Amino acid sequence: MKLLIALSLALSFSIALAKEAAPLAADPVVEQRLIHIAEELRCLVCQNESLAGSQADLAKDLREEVRGLIKEGKTDNEVKDFLVSRYGDFVLYRPQIKPTTYLLWAGPFLLLIIGLFALIRYLKQRSKVVADAPLSEAEKQRAEALLKDIQS
Repeated sequence: MKLLIALSLALSFSIALAKEAAPLAADPVVEQRLIHIAEELRCLVCQNESLAGSQADLAKDLREEVRGLIKEGKTDNEVKDFLVSRYGDFVLYRPQIKPTTYLLWAGPFLLLIIGLFALIRYLKQRSKVVADAPLSEAEKQRAEALLKDIQS
């Protein structure tokens, strides 16, 4: 009986907290453009989610703002430029290539080249140390004993 009461209370609380689905725009063309643009924009709160998929309050506000810009007749690029002027290049998933984003675009390749250079240098130094270290007499005797054990 107590379990039934607890379940009914939990169900009633979850129903009370449920939100109604956000209505789509009256114009399906506007909504389609909104989705297309929002998929190329980053949610400023979630940071690894697109503006189209985020449920953050700021993302909802930005989608409304984008919807308003589309209704004003702005092109996709004008909408993106407006958001970039307001929030910076970070809002774009694929920022434009310009002097302020050169490091962003070239950074991964630079890190790869530096990493490969460091690895090659480390391996060369390691091979010199290993090749230059001769075996001591005790190590030679132990190695010979191990080889004899294997052969017999």
